[in-house]
Amino acid sequence: MQLEIRPDPAEVGRARRWARSRLAGCGIAADEPLAEALILLVSELVTNAVVHTGCPAVLRLSLPQPKADPATVRLEVADGSTRAPVPRWVDCEETGGRGLALVDGLADRWGWSPEGAGKHIWCELDRCDESPAAAVAYGGGTAAACEGLEGLDGYEGYEGLAYEAV
Repeated sequence: MQLEIRPDPAEVGRARRWARSRLAGCGIAADEPLAEALILLVSELVTNAVVHTGCPAVLRLSLPQPKADPATVRLEVADGSTRAPVPRWVDCEETGGRGLALVDGLADRWGWSPEGAGKHIWCELDRCDESPAAAVAYGGGTAAACEGLEGLDGYEGYEGLAYEAV
């Protein structure tokens, strides 16, 4: 399934809502850690496509059949830019530049490849009975990426949070 994204920052919220509705249809509860991580990943990758390319993009989700456990969820964002995604190390004072570090910490696997006149960035999350060990790349994985978010307005579904990556 896929959603076409216009080069407009308002599309990030629409992409999150669309992804949430698709998760519910395959038996992944909104409060399940997999759903929360996936929605944050949608925010990051769609934001990157909208902000850094200025081109339309396509969000694709490959979801497991209902009640499939364990299963893998795959998220892809294709855009019209040939520029490779480059993770950055940023100072604590900087307000952006952590998007790909979050992707690396939250996803079980991620990568990118050329696609037509542009590229697609993909990530996968495994759904299993036990939560996997947090990734250590970029300093801590899921626990570090989500630490302290509970006190923020809009934490539910990560509405309003956006990070950039170049």
